[in-house]
Amino acid sequence: MNVQRFLKHWKRKLRRKRSLLTLGMFFLAGIAGWQLYASNTGLNAGRSGADVRSAMAQLTPVDNERLKETMETLKRITDSRESYLLKSYVCGEEKSQLGLQTSEQLLAMQLKHPEWVFSLNAGGEVTFTENIEDLSPACKEKAVFGIDGSSNLSLFNGTPTKDNVIRTFFQLNIQYLESSLPRDTVQQLHEGIRVSDIEEYNSVLSTFSDYAVEETERAMTRP
Repeated sequence: MNVQRFLKHWKRKLRRKRSLLTLGMFFLAGIAGWQLYASNTGLNAGRSGADVRSAMAQLTPVDNERLKETMETLKRITDSRESYLLKSYVCGEEKSQLGLQTSEQLLAMQLKHPEWVFSLNAGGEVTFTENIEDLSPACKEKAVFGIDGSSNLSLFNGTPTKDNVIRTFFQLNIQYLESSLPRDTVQQLHEGIRVSDIEEYNSVLSTFSDYAVEETERAMTRP
């Protein structure tokens, strides 16, 4: 039985969804704070107010609190700062340079991409982090699920060896796994299962999570 056909029979257990919440008075207070900032830094308050309403409508209260903290940080920046964009994938990262940015430009960048996470390092460099629910291009080419030397389900950069581990997930109950799954599926896991997109990645995780040591121990102790 081909492992990809086998995996398609398993329902994905986890799927992250971004929920949109009504922000109420918190939302209005956040807009007022951003408009005050726009006024203090010489930005066009009317234009910024519209941008802020659009940006905040997409976010949760926690994320809006983050935007307020970004505002406070930007108030203290009076010169241009080197800035970067870090794309953080489920598997892999990519970093690119955005160039020198003023406080006003950084604010405009944040409002245009409210989901990006702003950070300032000790050297004064700014990084926006974009969290992406996908595999990086490099991972799509090389990512392989397999078993490491401690019987853990792990993701490897190519051939499953100890030097190629990208991430370790959980320990597998090998005996239970081998007695429950088709032999060719188990063999493919030992040899390495290539994943080239987020659907395959989630499918493999969902399938083999049922054979995690903690999961099987709980199943054995149920009355």
